Amino acid sequence: MKTSEFLRKASKIGCYFVSHGKEHDVWYSPVTDTYFRVSRHQSQELKGGTLNTMMKEAGLK
Repeated sequence: MKTSEFLRKASKIGCYFVSHGKEHDVWYSPVTDTYFRVSRHQSQELKGGTLNTMMKEAGLK
């Protein structure tokens, strides 16, 4: 899954952008009440472990 696809899914469940970090963007998930970092490379494929962690933090899994 590409970063842009992940962000589209996360936005649908209520996650939103908070700030630009040094290397990653910071997003907030009201579902899990946590902040999570997302790479700025929108067209890049996410690696399996990274994707699973981000999905868990966002509340998609």
